[in-house]
Amino acid sequence: MKQILFSGVIGLFLTLVGTPLLIKLLARKGYGQYIRDDGPREHASKRGTPTMGGIAFILATVAAYFLSKVITGYAPSYSGVLVLGLMCGMGLVGFLDDYIKIVKRRSLGLRAKAKMAGQLIVGISFAVLALQFQDSRGNAPASTKLSFITDFGWTIGPVLFVVWALFMILAMSNGVNLTDGLDGLATGASVLVFGAYTFIGVWQFQESCANAQTLTNPNACYEVRDPLDLAVIASALMGACLGFLWWNTSPAKIFMGDTGSLALGGVLTGLAILSRTELLVAIMGGLFVLITMSVVIQVGSFRLTGKRVFRMAPLQHHFELKGWSEVLVVVRFWIIQGICVIVGLGLFYAGWAADK
Repeated sequence: MKQILFSGVIGLFLTLVGTPLLIKLLARKGYGQYIRDDGPREHASKRGTPTMGGIAFILATVAAYFLSKVITGYAPSYSGVLVLGLMCGMGLVGFLDDYIKIVKRRSLGLRAKAKMAGQLIVGISFAVLALQFQDSRGNAPASTKLSFITDFGWTIGPVLFVVWALFMILAMSNGVNLTDGLDGLATGASVLVFGAYTFIGVWQFQESCANAQTLTNPNACYEVRDPLDLAVIASALMGACLGFLWWNTSPAKIFMGDTGSLALGGVLTGLAILSRTELLVAIMGGLFVLITMSVVIQVGSFRLTGKRVFRMAPLQHHFELKGWSEVLVVVRFWIIQGICVIVGLGLFYAGWAADK
């Protein structure tokens, strides 16, 4: 358990101290945010704010994970390395997108096909490798069974699993990316979800089927390969995002950019897949789903009827245009995310209690 504490504290410290250094570096190079002309007028003042801040919490999370291993003397696990690899891979795709937008002065960043190709390469690599590296109990980091609060009976096979994993990675990455439109919104929402996954990892470790002989009810155990390591990573992410939020909250001194949003969406999906809570993440990350659906509804309605449902999509900008202040939108959306996390954790516990 010391690993979890160390990783969270180290992640928090590194972003609190390291982010202002990154801000100075990015500002010196002129790597500022591009602001859409058709967005809320209040956002015009944000033009030029340093972006690509996701670099700060990506590096902090990786450092926190491995430093916690060095301090406690434990070895990294395959599950931990895979999740970090997914985060860094998606972050690299986002970094290239940000770099082209800012440095090459091409507002759309990476070409759509190139961006999709990068995400597919990272996602397929993660999905294929997640089915390898079985432990002594025959458990690979991922399972070809669908899962909610744990695996249930439907085995979809390795090919469909790769397709399913790709869908989840792309959906959640785009969801976090769409949510990252207001100061601190995506960062604060992510802190709440990573806190939940820290709890889930610890609970699964304590109720692991590997310890079935010492459990009061072996039927309620979890067949997760490395639950404690997933909790270590979730704790590192929670701390790193919390430290980044200090600089990212309104008025933001730095934005995470696609570098950060794609990385957060990727690592959140990785945690869900490897902890066997694939469908539960749609509830605990409910704010990301809600905002994504607002875009789908807006585009679908306009194409079918020529009319818009919202004043502007994603959803947070709709409320800004209705007169809500940016801070009011962010805090109320954090409350929505908090409710989603509470519901998700309640379902997770209820599932365990029902098996007892």
